[in-house]
Amino acid sequence: MKRAAFFVSALALAAAVVGQARTRDHWVASWTTALIGRPPYAAAAASGQPAPPRVTFPSNQTLRQIVHLTLGGDRLRVVVSNVFGTAPLRIDAAHVALRARESAIVAASDRALTFSGRGTAVVPTGATLVSDAVSLAAPDFADLAIDLYVPDDTAGQTLTIHRSAYQTNYLLGPGNHAGEPAPPDAAATTTWYFIERVDVSRSDASRAFIALGDSITDGTGSTVDANARWPDVFARRLSAGKPTKIAVLNAGIGGNRLLTEGIPEFGVNLLARFDRDVVAQPGITHLVVLEGINDIGNARDDGSPTADDLIAAHRQLIERAHTRGLTAIGATLTPFEGAAYFTETGERKRQALNDWIRNGRAYDGVIDFDAATRDAQQPRHLRAEFDRGDHLHPSDAGYQAMANAINLSLFGVSK
Repeated sequence: MKRAAFFVSALALAAAVVGQARTRDHWVASWTTALIGRPPYAAAAASGQPAPPRVTFPSNQTLRQIVHLTLGGDRLRVVVSNVFGTAPLRIDAAHVALRARESAIVAASDRALTFSGRGTAVVPTGATLVSDAVSLAAPDFADLAIDLYVPDDTAGQTLTIHRSAYQTNYLLGPGNHAGEPAPPDAAATTTWYFIERVDVSRSDASRAFIALGDSITDGTGSTVDANARWPDVFARRLSAGKPTKIAVLNAGIGGNRLLTEGIPEFGVNLLARFDRDVVAQPGITHLVVLEGINDIGNARDDGSPTADDLIAAHRQLIERAHTRGLTAIGATLTPFEGAAYFTETGERKRQALNDWIRNGRAYDGVIDFDAATRDAQQPRHLRAEFDRGDHLHPSDAGYQAMANAINLSLFGVSK
């Protein structure tokens, strides 16, 4: 009886130790993307309007998707999403590995992913699944390859994606090629499918900040595969050759607005996506908000939304951030004279919103992207070398200038 009692006590002690070890896990999001729902657009022809280019893939396909971490770790987990899906998402295999080059992986780094201990998963409609943690030493700024084998036909469904990844990803099908070191017939795509986040486990006090915005945060016009978006450049600046302790996350969506929606590719409005794209990120302490130019531009000369409407939306974001204990930093809207949707009415709104961001004392800090990118002689224009050509989106040099304009002290980092 004594031996049995000792054995039970030992099991209880071991379980307690394991439980304590788990509570010491400090998970920090190291990469994320803001997701949208991509419908099949079956009714586009009937409407008389051309259908947007299809973003889809064949059935019985393995997706190899490349993500660029900012913060490394020895253990990681992957979040898979079907939040906008119209049918359950079946995944028959999932792997993660360090990327070697293009579609090839470092074979020794390949790890099979499981979900609640299972090697296959069905993600319910509207849901996300978090993989079990795997041991994989990933350095800061590593490229990861995430493989998902999706056997079912997704035609006719709304898919959960991030459309403009500015990153080459690969289709390895047909068939299950998850974990294959160097697939011979990889086809390229610049969309991310079904992946929402990668978390790393850290033993230190590492943390994350998230950039919340539209196409200018998403990186429209930046060089594909160069990680040249302003949050990418700022992440490298934060590190400055030393081990980084702050992950930089990008939650930009091209075309996104504060208050309304356009086509589904522009995502739901920022107030509607705040909890999913910001609050759900583990380890986050700060956010930067750069949004409103699409509300302004798409209104043309319409008085609605007013600058006061946009300011009210920003106040809501600040309040929700503070409720979660987050530091909220406002960024001024960059110049847009010459853009297709520029109007004098819109410019007055931009100036009013920027003045409030700078002087309203509602945000905990301010980044003046307007001052960093405007032409000194024509301040309503982007500087020529910072303009990708549409007078709205910055070039790589413009994104670099934005990253350089950020005061590191806003994030508790000394120069």
